[in-house]
Amino acid sequence: MAKYRLVLLRHGEGAWNKENRFCSWVDQKLSSNGIKEAKNCGKHLKALGFEFDLVFTSVLSRSIQTAWLILEEMGQEWVPIQSSWRLNERHYGALIGLNRAEMALNHGEEQVKIWRRSYDVTPPPITESHPYYDEIYNDRRYKCSDVSQDNLPKAESLKDVLDRLLPYWNEKIVPELRSGKMILISAHGNSSRALLKHVEGISDEDIINVTLPTGVPILLELDEDLHPLGPHQFLGDQEAIQAAIKKVEDQGKVKSAEK
Repeated sequence: MAKYRLVLLRHGEGAWNKENRFCSWVDQKLSSNGIKEAKNCGKHLKALGFEFDLVFTSVLSRSIQTAWLILEEMGQEWVPIQSSWRLNERHYGALIGLNRAEMALNHGEEQVKIWRRSYDVTPPPITESHPYYDEIYNDRRYKCSDVSQDNLPKAESLKDVLDRLLPYWNEKIVPELRSGKMILISAHGNSSRALLKHVEGISDEDIINVTLPTGVPILLELDEDLHPLGPHQFLGDQEAIQAAIKKVEDQGKVKSAEK
């Protein structure tokens, strides 16, 4: 029997997810479909009897909005939420704002897959001439983070995401888990993948094949040493989840009409 249980998810679909663009640290609200995904996630978790004591999110709106909608559907709006930039999506550097399918056409599907899914490959860094540079680095939410703005990343590999996430996991989340709290983490595709890699011991090579759809809760059951009792479980209609995973994987491919 599990000593600790944790629910992790990638936020509901955002506006740029719908447009197939690298969103990263650009702040986006949920799309209408993303709102529906978050509400359905809340309904499903309520039906399964989950009762949360604490929620962790990134400082990006799509992560926080997803958590709000889930708690509202569950009738658990009172549950405290803690937010940190350390749960942010991976910083895609110069790729931010670009369309994935167009990138695949210009650079090849394999290169885009490496940029999106590999463990230790970092995309080109964002520079001050980038159209979204000022929007990101002048954002007030980063003026109160636990690092100086000069030390915020300009591009990240998945390894970099894990490196900045681990202190928060070990110092903030793990003690709450060990105290017996039932925790929900509403994060992003890559911060969730990084956490799964750490908890489940997924290899550097195998993590490239781990794809997470938006708005689907993932259950982790852990022993007293925080080791998984089995592989993570996607909660919901498994056929629909596999279709959603394929949809995410296809985002980095050239559209049929362009091939």
